[in-house]
Amino acid sequence: DTVTITVKPDSGYELDTLTVKDASGSKIKVKDKGNGKFTFTMPASKVTVSAEFAEIKAMDFVDVPSSAYYYDAVKWAAKKGITGGIGSGLFGPDQPCTRAHIVTFLWRAAGSPEPKSTVSFADVPAGSYYAKAVAWAVENGITLGTGDGTFSPNATCTRAQSVTFLYRALGTAPTTANGFTDVAANAFYTDAVAWAVENGVTNGTTDSTFSPDNGCTRAQIVTFLFRAYQGK
Repeated sequence: DTVTITVKPDSGYELDTLTVKDASGSKIKVKDKGNGKFTFTMPASKVTVSAEFAEIKAMDFVDVPSSAYYYDAVKWAAKKGITGGIGSGLFGPDQPCTRAHIVTFLWRAAGSPEPKSTVSFADVPAGSYYAKAVAWAVENGITLGTGDGTFSPNATCTRAQSVTFLYRALGTAPTTANGFTDVAANAFYTDAVAWAVENGVTNGTTDSTFSPDNGCTRAQIVTFLFRAYQGK
């Protein structure tokens, strides 16, 4: 059976971690359904549910209002050390998200693991903030670059590229096909789009289109990443 838990923190506090373990102490996967509701599949044993709460701290970024759709995502990313903003107390939600940005966000979300080798792209300087992130992404099959020995770090990340990076880093094979008219069956991002829609990472831009070539903002990418991690 599917069990639903509702978490209601005291005023001024928020849920930090929610853990469900079976009788042997193994963690059970919990899905965040939003609005404080979480679900898990009941095992054939007793379970232990434990929650930890943290005091809510004011958002540091002056350009991220609490009413914004990306507020929770940015707060999560800042708390996890995934992004520190663009300086001067700003997050830059509407700025384009570059390929260097998204790979760095993914790398930090994974715990900033040390890559086994250095990067070999001509346009990724060894001392750049994203060099280790790109090397890690290549090692883990998340990106192959953009051809001719380049990574194009400053190019704006498209919707197709963003869901593909997330899918390769976090996703599992989708069980449904997407029905978008602008996503060809043999495109490199077809499975990634289907996975993203299936897992609530992003929907199309209309009922019938995904707009794979549209560029993404920093707010959109952090929101995609937040939703992808919530579903894990």
